[in-house]
Amino acid sequence: MGLKAGIIGLPNVGKTTLFNAVIKAKMPAINYPFATIEPNVGVVEVPDWRMEKLIEIYKPRKVVYTSFELTDVAGLVRGSSKGEGLGNQFLSYIRSCDSLCQVVRCFDDSDVIHVEGTIDPIRDIETIQLELIFADLEVVEKRLPKIEKRAQTKADNEAVEEYHILKRIHDQLMDEKPIRSLSITKEEQKIIKNFSFLTAKPMLYVCNISESELENPEQNEAVQKIKERAKIENARITAVSAKIEQELSELEEADRLQFMAELEIKQSGLDDLIRKTYDLLGLETFFTASEKEVRSWTFRKGMKAPECGGVIHSDFEKGFIRAETIAFLDLLSSGSETKAKELGKYRLEGKEYVAKDGDIFHFRFNL
Repeated sequence: MGLKAGIIGLPNVGKTTLFNAVIKAKMPAINYPFATIEPNVGVVEVPDWRMEKLIEIYKPRKVVYTSFELTDVAGLVRGSSKGEGLGNQFLSYIRSCDSLCQVVRCFDDSDVIHVEGTIDPIRDIETIQLELIFADLEVVEKRLPKIEKRAQTKADNEAVEEYHILKRIHDQLMDEKPIRSLSITKEEQKIIKNFSFLTAKPMLYVCNISESELENPEQNEAVQKIKERAKIENARITAVSAKIEQELSELEEADRLQFMAELEIKQSGLDDLIRKTYDLLGLETFFTASEKEVRSWTFRKGMKAPECGGVIHSDFEKGFIRAETIAFLDLLSSGSETKAKELGKYRLEGKEYVAKDGDIFHFRFNL
């Protein structure tokens, strides 16, 4: 679907180390600001336990996991909205992202320098948020004078509506609050969509903690503070150790599991990061399954069956007749597609059917 998330943060907080772990790449993670100048881009497979069950049932010749694009951009610094550091170049990269994952350093290490000189996660969050707010304010303040006269005459309804929502956004930004924490209707969202406001993008705070805190991230005081802040501004949070996750990503499966057992880690923090990023984008998964191929597909919450067919091929949507559907849990309890049909779990859904996470589809179409 061409959706992508951007990894942002101050320099030397672990962005590129985390990116390396997620995509199992070998990008430079150097201990000085702006080691990453051009954005690193990778495709992230979304882990899903349901795929393993479908593979057991169908025993396919081919397996394809759904994915989204992850972009690691250069570190943002104080003054970026005015051109400091990589400034506008950085901001242009993240404007094209659908959501943001802000890596926040929550560990102490004298060998890893901090651009501000001291470790203070909340200050770091506020530094980046202010730069994004300043960038959004510049956009709003350029646009408002252009539509103000038309809005005041009240002859142009579109101008009136746009002016009204932009004034609300302007007040929100002047209060140093992100747009995502403002209550905005679907109609208003359509009006501001093309502005690509940075603080309107869904945000996931990624707390980069030390190895010793992996078993219980809640013991880190900074994680608790960030969690409280996330609730206020309608953001989400996860905690990982970027260094450990990169080490895990470089191991073979057996060695990885042994290392996790030694660290008393039940599951990789990256799985939680990827799943939360996926959810942050407003995405869900449907499946197609046969002996030939088991595949997971990405769709936006609220999409109807024909639109989901269009995710696979435009012809499926254009010539949509019906979707033969089984809910994943119904298939799992039945044990096979044949048994699910015998039990009446196999459904025929039409054009108005709203797809549900975990649906298994067979699309029928005719052009």
